[in-house]
Amino acid sequence: MTLTPIPGVHADVDLVELSVEVPAGGIITYDLRRLCSALGVTDPACLAVETDGLNRALITVYRNPPLANMPYAVGEDLVMDAQGYITVGLYHDGRPARIRLYEPGSGAQRSVMFGTTGAGKSRSLQLRLAAEKRSGIVSWLADLKGGQSVPEAKGQVDWHTTTQEGAILMLLSAVAVIEERTRRYAAMGRSSFAINDPDPLLIVHIDEANRLLEKGAPYRDLAAFLVKELGRTGRSVGLGEDAAAQAGHIEELGGSDTLRAMFKEGEVVLLRWSSGMMASLVSDGLLPAGTQLAVIPKRTGPPRLRSRFDVDDDASAPSSTAGTAYLLGSDRPGAVMRFFQVGSRVPVDGLDPLIVELYGPGEPRRLEQASWEAAGEAYEARHEDEIPAHLLAQLNGTTGDNANGDGDGDDAEDGEARPVKKGGAKGRLRMPKAAPATAPPAVKPTLAARILRVLEAGPLTRADILAAVNNDGGDQVTAGSVATNLTTLTKNGRTANPERGVYTLA
Repeated sequence: MTLTPIPGVHADVDLVELSVEVPAGGIITYDLRRLCSALGVTDPACLAVETDGLNRALITVYRNPPLANMPYAVGEDLVMDAQGYITVGLYHDGRPARIRLYEPGSGAQRSVMFGTTGAGKSRSLQLRLAAEKRSGIVSWLADLKGGQSVPEAKGQVDWHTTTQEGAILMLLSAVAVIEERTRRYAAMGRSSFAINDPDPLLIVHIDEANRLLEKGAPYRDLAAFLVKELGRTGRSVGLGEDAAAQAGHIEELGGSDTLRAMFKEGEVVLLRWSSGMMASLVSDGLLPAGTQLAVIPKRTGPPRLRSRFDVDDDASAPSSTAGTAYLLGSDRPGAVMRFFQVGSRVPVDGLDPLIVELYGPGEPRRLEQASWEAAGEAYEARHEDEIPAHLLAQLNGTTGDNANGDGDGDDAEDGEARPVKKGGAKGRLRMPKAAPATAPPAVKPTLAARILRVLEAGPLTRADILAAVNNDGGDQVTAGSVATNLTTLTKNGRTANPERGVYTLA
C-alpha cells in the first residue's frame, strides 16, 4: 500500500490523523523513513505511528514536534492515585502518561527502565523517587554510579547506597523484611497486601543494575538470586523492585530467564536505544509481540543539506530528545511519550535546587518499626558513609575478628575467621535460604538464526546487524561471516534487501 500526502492540507493545520488498515490476514509493518518520505514529513519527530500489532494503525502528522517543549513536573502530578498510578509525562497527543507502582488487591509492581547513555534515565528516576516520597512510599536506592546518577536523592529516600556491597546488603534486608511481613500477615489471616494497612509500600531501586548483574560482576549470582527472590515473594507483602540499565539483554540481567520474565511482566520503560539494545529486547521477549517502534533520534530536527553556495542562516540548533520513551507495560506500548521536564535546563554547581524542590519538604517515609529487627544492622547503618567492616567481612563469607564474642557458644579464636551462619542473630547477615542455582548451558543458535532474530526489530544495515549479533551474548562474529549468511538468507527468501546496505525479514 502506498500512502500519499492528503490534498488540500495547508500549513495552518496543526495535525492530520490517518487511520490505516490492511486486509484481513495481513500484518502492518512500516519503515519510518519511507513513511516520512511518502507523507512529505521532513522531521520524524512530527510523525507518530501506533499499531494494534495486527492490521490496523493510527498515523498522526504534526505541524510541529508535539513533545519538543515539555512542562516541568509539579508535586500534584506525582501523588499516586487510588489505583496506584503516578503521572510521569505526556503522550504525543497530550494525554497523561502514567506508570503503575501498586495494584489494589494484588500488591507492589515490578519495573525496569532501559536507555542508552544520555537518554534521560537519571532524570526519569529522580521524577519517580520524588513521586514516591510525596506518595508516602518507602524508597530504598542503590545508585551504582557512585552516587552521581541522582545525587539529590540522598536524604530524600529511606536507604541510600552507592556501592555493590551496599546494594547486596540492601537486597538481603529486603528479603528479610519480606519474610517478616509474610509471617505477620499469615498470623493476621491476610493473603494480600493493603497499602498502609498496616505497612507502607516499599520499593527497592537498583540504578545501573547492569553493573551488579553483568558477567564478571563480583556478586552477580547472589544479586540475581536476591532480585529474583524479591520479585517472586515481595509483591503480595508490598515490596516492589525497580531496575535501570543501559541494555536489556539477558546477560545484563544476571543471565537469568526467570529474572527477565519477571521484568517483562512489569512496567517496562524504553528510552532511546541502540540497535543492539533493540535486538536484545526483541530476542528476550521484553518487547510485546507485534509491537513496532519508531526510532527515537538523539536530537530533534531533520538532517540539513548545506551547499557550499548557501548563505549561512540563523536556524536554531537541534535540541536533545532525552526523556522521550515508550511505556511497554502500558495499554499504549507503541505510543511515543516524554517525561516531564525535571531540574534546571543548564548545569548547576552542586545539587540542583529545582530537583531538591521537586522532592518536597519533610523527611521521607521510613520502614515500619515492626520490620526493623528483620532488616538488621545493615538497615541501622544505612546512613553511614562507610559500611561497617564486620558487615563487609560477613558479606564475603567470614565475620573476621570476634574477640568480644557474641554469646552464642561458637566463638572463634581471636583473629580467626569463621563462616557466616544462615538466619543468625541480630548483627549478622541473613543469607538466603537457597543457594543461587547455575542454569544449564543453552544450545547455541546458528549465526543465521541470530541474524533473523535481530531483524525482528525492523530494517537494519549490515553494520547494525553485526553490532546487534555481537551484543546478543553469543560468540563474537566477523563482518564477513554476517555478509555470507545474509547472502544465503536472501537467496533462500528468508531476508530481503529493499535498498542498498539495508536488510529486512522477507
